Amino acid sequence: MIKGVKIRLYPNKHQQNQLLQMFGNDRFVWNQMLAMAKARYKNNPSSRFVNEYGMDYLVKQLKVEYSFLKESDSSSLQISNHNLAQAFKTLFKHQGGYPRFKSRHSAKQSYTGKSTCKIVAKRRIKLPKLGNIRTSKTNRLNGCKIKRYTLSLESTGKYYLSLTVEDNSIKPLEKTGAVVGIDLGVADLAITSDANKYPKFRTSYLDKQVKAWQSKFSKRKYRATKAVRQWNHNHKDYKMILDDYQNWQRAKRIKACYQAKIANKRKDYLHKITTELVKSYDVIVIEGLRTKDLLKNHHLAKAISNQSWREFRTMLEHKCKWYGKQLIVVKPNYTSQICSSCGYHSGKKPLEIREWTCPKCGTYHDRDVNAAVNILNKGLEKLKVRD
Repeated sequence: MIKGVKIRLYPNKHQQNQLLQMFGNDRFVWNQMLAMAKARYKNNPSSRFVNEYGMDYLVKQLKVEYSFLKESDSSSLQISNHNLAQAFKTLFKHQGGYPRFKSRHSAKQSYTGKSTCKIVAKRRIKLPKLGNIRTSKTNRLNGCKIKRYTLSLESTGKYYLSLTVEDNSIKPLEKTGAVVGIDLGVADLAITSDANKYPKFRTSYLDKQVKAWQSKFSKRKYRATKAVRQWNHNHKDYKMILDDYQNWQRAKRIKACYQAKIANKRKDYLHKITTELVKSYDVIVIEGLRTKDLLKNHHLAKAISNQSWREFRTMLEHKCKWYGKQLIVVKPNYTSQICSSCGYHSGKKPLEIREWTCPKCGTYHDRDVNAAVNILNKGLEKLKVRD
């Protein structure tokens, strides 16, 4: 099984300087290759695009001219070329926009390599060019083969190592013989066909802190921008830049820390729910919601984003694949409008109506539980067709 593992890094001062150089080298190669591609097309529009292998050959010439590129893991520069080549292929297929130049002021800096990494001790790992570096616990890597690694500096000021590993220790769970349909909602995160409700994720205190520090950040950045312009207008000998003012950067970092804490708590909450579901049921049926379309409703956009339906579905897909369970995705059409007992179509109802009685058979329904039962029935029909 291929899976991802993310651990925290604690580089010393020398290693931090090395990482900044390696982030810059990756960004430099990307920008150089992109500038070359733009100049080549401008001079001769009929010229052929330089592919990934051509870019790798040009990197060798760049290393001769710019010796600082030798301080990076060579595989990371090759992956930078690969990513740029893939971006151009996406552009040529009309599936994406034109690649952009990377900036050193980006909130997140990272580079990816595929050289050998070795676990030296419980809290130590050996990385190319960096040597031994202190980490959080590496117990999750026992028995795993590291395929690729990504080193990143996030907006919180913390360093992380994301690993793509091959893990052969994952074994299928015991079969329970149970099936379930799951309706995803706004009032509750998930409602099962057997009437279990998982409440939505709440972080009211952290949300208030993010809002407060976002306001402070905006005000401080505005004042710093205004001060820089006034200084540069009155002093011609020495020019200041926005980064010379640290107050707004502190607000930016604190705001990012609160946002990261919310994201981590949400991910932990989703992991606990999805693991419980996969352990309890052999067949799980969910609705395939188009979140992008639902977010166009500005009254519900924040509540829908906070639920993270897509991440919930992705976690279920991975865990069902790992542990030998089955996930079925069905269309959500009319699941809350059809009576699960007799099949009567009662028509569209406003969101504030959470309970209703079927006018045909008289069955009393909880709106969300009824939808979950209909989702389960659709999934079982789909499963019979496959068999």
